[in-house]
Amino acid sequence: MFMILILLFLGVMVAVAFLTLMERKILGYIQIRKGPNKVGYMGILQPFGDAIKLFSKEHIFPFMSNMLIYLLSPLFNLFLSLSLWLSVPMYCYMFNFNFSILYFFCISSLSVYTIMMSGWASNSNYSLLGSLRSVAQTISYEVSMFLILLSFLILILSLNLYDFLNMQKFVWFIFLNLPLSLMWFVSSLAETNRTPFDFAEGESELVSGFNVEYSGVGFAFIFMAEYSNILFMSMIISLIYLGGDFNSFGFFLKILFISFLWVWVRGTLPRYRYDKLMYLSWKLFLPVSLNFLLFNMGLSIMIMVLII
Repeated sequence: MFMILILLFLGVMVAVAFLTLMERKILGYIQIRKGPNKVGYMGILQPFGDAIKLFSKEHIFPFMSNMLIYLLSPLFNLFLSLSLWLSVPMYCYMFNFNFSILYFFCISSLSVYTIMMSGWASNSNYSLLGSLRSVAQTISYEVSMFLILLSFLILILSLNLYDFLNMQKFVWFIFLNLPLSLMWFVSSLAETNRTPFDFAEGESELVSGFNVEYSGVGFAFIFMAEYSNILFMSMIISLIYLGGDFNSFGFFLKILFISFLWVWVRGTLPRYRYDKLMYLSWKLFLPVSLNFLLFNMGLSIMIMVLII
C-alpha cells in the first residue's frame, strides 16, 4: 500500500511538471511566440529547471507574521490536493471505497482553510484581501458543484465514482445533460481559481493575491497544489461525463484534452468581473441546477418504473 501511494504521488508530480510545460507552450503559440525551447530538446527539461530554481531560492519570512501557520499552510495545501487522488478508482481495492464522492467533497472543502490561513498568516493586507475573495469564490462554487453532481448521483443511485463507469456503457452523461456538464466545467474553473475567474490572483488590484508574501519552496507548494487540482478536475470530468473508461488509454487522452481546454480558456478569455462571478453562481447556476435536479429525479423514477 505504501509503494502504491508513493507511485501515485510521484506520477501526479511528474504530470504537474509537464502540465506547466504544456501550458507555457500552448500560451506561446496562442500569442504567436515559441515558448520554452532552450532547456533540452524543444524545452522538454524546462520544468526541472524551474523546479531547481524555485526550491533553491531564498525563502522570505515576513515581519510580524504568524510563522508556524505561514510555513505550514502551503504544505497542507499540497497535501490536501494530493489526498484528493485517493478517491480515484484503482485496480487495487485499497482506495476504491464506496463513499469516494463524499470524500472528494470533504477534502476539496478543507482546502479553503489552507488558502484562508496562508493569506491571514502573512500579515499583509493584500494577501488577506486575496484570501477572502478566494474563500468566498470557492465556497460559492462548491455549492453549485454539489448540486450539479447531485443530479447525476440520483441517476446512478450511488456515492462511488466507479459506478459512473457502469452507468455510461451505452451513453455518456455529457450527451444526457449537456448544460449541466458545461456548468460543471465552468464551476471547476472557478473552483481552481483559473482564468477567467482568477480573482484570488488579480495582479492589477491584489498583487498576486493570497500568495504574494510567498517565495521559493512555499510558492512552489502552492503552485503544485493548483496544478494538481487542475489535473484532478480534468480526471473527474472525464470520469463523470466522458464515459469514465479509466481502464483504457483513451481515458488519459480525454484528461489531456480537458487540461488543454483549461489552458485554451486562459489564453483566450479576459478576466471576469467579481460581482458577475458571484451573480453567475447564486442567481444562475443555483436555480438551473435545482431545476435539472427535479428533472433527473423524474427521469430516475421513470426508469425504475419501466424496469419494474
